[in-house]
Formats: sequence, structure tokens, C-alpha cells
Amino acid sequence: MASDINSILNITQPGANPFALSLPDASEFVCHEVVRVLPNRRLVCRGVWNGRAVFTKIFMGNTAAAYADRDKQGVKSLLAAHIPTPELLYEVAINSHVSVLIFSAISPAESAEYVWRQQPSARLALAKALITTIAQHHNAGLIQTDLHLKNFLVQLTALGEMQIYTLDGDGVRSLRNIFSKSQRLSNLATLFSKFDVLDDVWMPELYQLYCSQIGFISSLQGEMDIWSRTQKIRHQVVTDYADKKVFRTCTDVKVTQNFSQFSAISAGFNVSSGALASLNQYLAESARNIKNGNTCTVAKAELAGKQVVIKRYNIKNFWHGLNRAMRVSRAAISWANAHRLIISNIATAAPLALFEQRLGCLRRRAYFLTEYIDAPDVLQFFAQSLQLEQKQTVARNLASLFYKLYLLKYSHGDCKASNIKIVNAAPVLIDLDAMRVHFGGILSDWRFEKKHIKDLRRLMKNWENDQEVTSLLKQALQFAYASDDVNTGDNILIRAGIV
Repeated sequence: MASDINSILNITQPGANPFALSLPDASEFVCHEVVRVLPNRRLVCRGVWNGRAVFTKIFMGNTAAAYADRDKQGVKSLLAAHIPTPELLYEVAINSHVSVLIFSAISPAESAEYVWRQQPSARLALAKALITTIAQHHNAGLIQTDLHLKNFLVQLTALGEMQIYTLDGDGVRSLRNIFSKSQRLSNLATLFSKFDVLDDVWMPELYQLYCSQIGFISSLQGEMDIWSRTQKIRHQVVTDYADKKVFRTCTDVKVTQNFSQFSAISAGFNVSSGALASLNQYLAESARNIKNGNTCTVAKAELAGKQVVIKRYNIKNFWHGLNRAMRVSRAAISWANAHRLIISNIATAAPLALFEQRLGCLRRRAYFLTEYIDAPDVLQFFAQSLQLEQKQTVARNLASLFYKLYLLKYSHGDCKASNIKIVNAAPVLIDLDAMRVHFGGILSDWRFEKKHIKDLRRLMKNWENDQEVTSLLKQALQFAYASDDVNTGDNILIRAGIV
């Protein structure tokens, strides 16, 4: 078990990395698991100190003391306001570049993100509990600037109520003296943006709950404002992640780049960028490939112990290559869109790697790798001999997917049946290089509606000769889109020929 501080600071991945850290007061922290790593900045560890279950933050680098102090001050502010947060048990600066904070572990408890994902029936109750907590922050003149569901713990009381603990004192700040109402509403909208877009139907109720606790007057205009703020924040967060963050080294991705190539590899996919440079060997036997086209070649292979799908975007000729050289590759678009769907809670094949052959800033061939999904596509699924209830369930889930795409303003661009797999009765969307985001003004909305109608029509075309499935899907789509408050959904279905 490692105890040398330099060995501990060199940990780069979360997981079972047991170590023992001797502290200046002669006590010892024993780590059982590293739960979060910010390379060269911070480790968050679960373990034991003085016989107590604890979570320990180890800050490192030139700013270690400053960040540790900011975290400590945030915790003190929460405690002074009687807002539940884990108790700070011990603090120490080991040296000028390493500081340690040890917090009591709240048990039994789960992160709000875990509860949200694993207990859909509890989401509204959890949302109300979180809104109440945010109102407590604001009433105390505080704001959590790093607002995401992982920064809250949920513990059930003896009465079955949810007790919320606020984590991460580092993100706790004081509200501004001026424009504080706008700051509070933006903070509330940030919380709303972390909920699934399908749960936006609760927003009026949750906004009214917040207003009742903060002393604001609830109004229809206020509801419209908070909805608008939420959509903008949600779009910005997804864009920053899918179009920027996953193209540089971060917790989820490792990026390697030089004059002749660019690679982005998902954490947990243990393949080297050198191995990605040899992908053509898996595409050489055309008879075994899934697809042999002019624009792309697709094959299934085993790589780094995983069954993967390799999609190579081909350069057809000199002029096509010249046209593509300065543009974002279709592989990069697929990479971004896969992460866009994941952060939007839409199932897709897990993106594993992006590889581009380059000549400086000029792009050449590009490759996109995903997990292989061993499941029928939606056409094959409905063609099976199934009970009506099973078909109805899949039809409802498929309709819910398309309504979610509608709310998020995502167009897929190629909704043929082979691009929708069915896994455990739920649709999984693949083939994402034609997918686009339409977020902006009236013109963007108009373009999106045309694209979405085209997606719906292409979906229904898969069963143009199957009256049973067509009827099931029409019923499911009408039910899903009926949730739209301004009847735009009905209009969309009429224009798509579904109503």
C-alpha cells in the first residue's frame, strides 16, 4: 500500500487505488477508493481516518492552499446558515504544495444524480427537495456556483423524507448585492437544466415552490423567463461538453495530437493512438464488412478486448478530399453528437475513439469507433412474434425518444430502421454524422421543424406496409406530443401526416 506522497499525487485515474497517508498529527488516512481525479489539482478519496468513515480531499500544486481554504470557507458558510453539509473533521497543509481536508462520510446516502437515474418514480419528490435546498442557499445569501446533481447527497429520514446535504464548499459563494434576483434565477435555471428535458413539465410547479420559499411573486411571465433561461443554459452546457471538452484531454477523454494525426480515446478504452493508426487492417476484407460504400466503410472487430464498430469515412477522389480537408470531419461530428446524446440522457452506442489522419491543419481520412450493440434494429424487433403489450411498450419508448429530440431541437437526418436498435425495449440511436442541433431564433426553429417532420416521415416509412405497427406508432406519438403546451406538437404531427 503506497504511503509516499509523490506516489499518491501521481494517481491519474479513479478506482481502487488503496494507499495510506501519514498526517502531521501522527494520525493516518487509509484510502479505499479514489472517487475523483483532477490531474495535478485534486484527489477525492473514500476511506477511514481515526476509525471513522470519511471522504478526503487532497489539493496539490501552487494553488493547493488557496483552493483548500476556499473549500473550507464554503463549508463554514453552509454550517453557519444551518444548511446540512458533511462535517469538516480535519484540515492540514502537509507542505506548500499539498493541503488536506477530511470530511465525515454521510451514510447511508446516495448522490442526487444516482437517485435521479435509478429511481424515476422519486424524481418529482427529489426535485422538490433540491429546490427547497437551493431556496435555503439563497435565503442565506449563498449560491452554489458548481451546481450539478453530484454535489448533493440524499439521505432518507425515519419518516421517509429526503434530507439533502450540500457538497463541495469550493463552489459556495456569497450572492451579489446588486442584481441578486437575476443571479438567483440563473442559479435556479441551472438546477432545472440538470433535470431531463421531459421533466420540464414540472417546471411551473417547482418554480412556484421556489417563489413561495424565497418570497418572490410567482407569475406566468416569471415561468416563461425561467423556462427560457433553462433552455439556454442546457444548450450551452451540452455544447461546451460535446463540441469542446471531449476534443481535449479531460476526465472522460484522452487526446493525442501531432502533425500527422489526431486521436481522442474514451476513458476505459485501453487502446493506444498507435493502434488506431492501423485500423485499416480491420476493414480490408470487404466480404466481412458491415458496409462497403463510397463515402464510408463499416466493420465489426475486436479491439482492446471489446467488440467494436469501426466506421471509416472515405475520401472518394482528389476534389472530394480537397473539399473535406478544411472542414470538421464526419467522424468528429459523430463523436461530438454521441457525447451530445449521452449528456442529454439519450441512449446511443458508447463512443470509444475518434481518429483522424492529418497533414498539419488539413484533415484526411477519419475513423469513428463505438461499442458494438448486439441487438435487433427496430424493424427486426417489430417483425418478431411478440405480444401486443411488448410492441406497445417499444412504440411508446420510441415516441418518447422522438418527442425528446423535438424538445431538444435535435434532428437525426437518417431515421431508417437500421439506425435504431432496441435494447431492453428501449431505442438506441446510432449513425449520427447527419445529426444537427437547431438552437437559436425563429429561423432556426423553422429549419428544425422541417427537419423534424422529415425525421418523423422517414421513421413511419419503415412500416408503410405494416398497418399494425403504423397504428401503434401513431397512437404513441400522439400521446407523447400531446404534452406540448402550445399545441405545436399536434401541428408537427399533422404536417408529418401522423394525425
